[in-house]
Amino acid sequence: MIPETIIYNTENLNSEALILLYKNILKPRLIEEKMLILLRQGKISKWFSGIGQEAIAVGVTLALLNDEYILPMHRNLGVFTTRNIPLYRLFSQWQGKANGFTNGRDRSFHFGTQEYKIVGMISHLGPQLGVANGIALASKLKNLKQVTAVFTGEGGTSEGDFHEALNVASVWQLPVLFCIENNGYGLSTPTSEQFRCEHLADKAIGYGMESHIIDGNNIIDIYTKVSEFAEDMRKNPRPILLEFKTFRMRGHEEASGTKYVPKSLMDFWVAKDPVMNFQSFLKEEGILTESDIVLIKEQMVSEINEHLEIAFKEEPIKPDLEKELKDVYAPFKYIEVEIGNETQDIRFIDAISQGLRQSMEQHADLVIMGQDIAEYGGVFKITEGFLEQFGKDRVRNTPICESTIIEAGMGLSIADMKSVVEMQFSDFISSGFNPVVNYLAKSYYRWGQLANVVIRMPCGGGVGAGPFHSQTNEAWFTKTPGLKVVYPAFPYDAKGLLATAINDPNPVLFFEHKGLYRTIKQDVPTNYYTLPFGKAAILREGKAISVITYGAAVHWALEALDDNPDILADVIDLRTLQPLDKEAIFTSVKKTGKAIISHEDTLFGGIASDISAMIMENCFEYLDAPVKRVASIETPIPFATQLEKQYLPKDRFEEALKLLLTY
Repeated sequence: MIPETIIYNTENLNSEALILLYKNILKPRLIEEKMLILLRQGKISKWFSGIGQEAIAVGVTLALLNDEYILPMHRNLGVFTTRNIPLYRLFSQWQGKANGFTNGRDRSFHFGTQEYKIVGMISHLGPQLGVANGIALASKLKNLKQVTAVFTGEGGTSEGDFHEALNVASVWQLPVLFCIENNGYGLSTPTSEQFRCEHLADKAIGYGMESHIIDGNNIIDIYTKVSEFAEDMRKNPRPILLEFKTFRMRGHEEASGTKYVPKSLMDFWVAKDPVMNFQSFLKEEGILTESDIVLIKEQMVSEINEHLEIAFKEEPIKPDLEKELKDVYAPFKYIEVEIGNETQDIRFIDAISQGLRQSMEQHADLVIMGQDIAEYGGVFKITEGFLEQFGKDRVRNTPICESTIIEAGMGLSIADMKSVVEMQFSDFISSGFNPVVNYLAKSYYRWGQLANVVIRMPCGGGVGAGPFHSQTNEAWFTKTPGLKVVYPAFPYDAKGLLATAINDPNPVLFFEHKGLYRTIKQDVPTNYYTLPFGKAAILREGKAISVITYGAAVHWALEALDDNPDILADVIDLRTLQPLDKEAIFTSVKKTGKAIISHEDTLFGGIASDISAMIMENCFEYLDAPVKRVASIETPIPFATQLEKQYLPKDRFEEALKLLLTY
């Protein structure tokens, strides 16, 4: 295999620009070489090398403006150094120290920084592609004329997020540069076992997207071409897919090695080393002398060593339990908006629609996204008429791609906007589960980034919709630190809590029981108002027993008590499950001495289990009977009416209540 010659076209680039390119491509190489020494010395724990790929990160970063976002991968050290992040901060990040960006909570390049407009990856490679879409959408809505660049490897192009992100970017014509670093291997799996098309750039054809193949080892080619694309995209917003042909000359990580790479292939790419080839070119052209190069390297090595010394001398992080717990959620100062005197008797569904509409009026930066929500008004008609009032920019129909739309919501938040994402049914959240529990939930804890996203979750049974349109899956999220979970049972609560959810800068799962949409009515204030999270509603008071519940199960409990007026019970409607009003629960149980917890979810692993455990741990000496849980049976929810009735706990609640009272 004869190495290809890298041809450098220096047209329109003066010596100063060429030297700038050289310095920027050299610095990550010198840092990496130092890291490999430290790794062998046991002074760092892990390293993901980008040696051989530096030209891509550096060229793309220099081609973008400093206020344009870049979403790099773990081999894109050149993005961070080219944006001039102080090296000691990077070294501290890699050592898990406080001068890093994650307070020791995450490693390597799993961080972002608004100061440098960089949004780092998470280990699940795909989500950042959709996040880039959200950032680019914000840029387009604000008419900022900015480009967003996002990186992935050839392996990541096999993930569903890649295809969803390209599709949405194309449909919405978002100014995103999708940069594929095709280095030939996903860890040790060659591209021949990853995809069948000749070029990954060809994948853009199916999405109606422009694409280009660029020599990923030619720093000048990358810089000049990406500069041209970016300038044109600022004037004519659209996505472009770039495939950079390159090679990783080290293992996936150092422990992996490169034994799986044929020697001839390695020799081919060593001859195309992007740093050494460019250095030789500059010497041949008389732009740099050998002494110039030595001086530049000496200065950089000195800087690296100086900053390493700062990082090594920095004290290890001291665990602070209070700080750790406090930093799971972003601070939110609840502002109570007074409830007016004028009310209207409306259904649960009308309260949701009204609350959403009034929040759109309150927040000019709020965008709603979901399937069929624009002209059609959503499958439940909650957003009917919104398109006419707020326009298509803010009321956005989406393709059927839950994952990337949730990721786009995250991107909007990074760009300082709010979003509400409607799941057509809460069941479909499983198609977007990863970005919810791994991206939204952890972003503030990891690097202080708000995830200002509300996900509306039409849920629940009793309507004969079967296993895929009837689940109450709140327990998937109540156990995930960083998420807030709201589950109202009445129109009044639904409207006020939805307003608060949208105001809250934390990610909120907002559950709306479909069976309540058109069956429950209530006098609801017509004006915009808010209700606090973490504050249960005490619907009835009594000394015999504490009934703890939420959602449709609230109404089942009230019906049972209406049929048995002699049972004097505290009825606690939790309203929010995270945060949970533990004080209301404990106060009631200490008064009554008996507790029954009811929810529609299946019994095992449901939130009733945790509430029961909390009561046992905090109120044991006050109990006169075991805590009782009543929930759906341990099967998927069935379709046939008689089977669904057997599944749901509604008819079993009264019997369980009476049995507990006689204990």
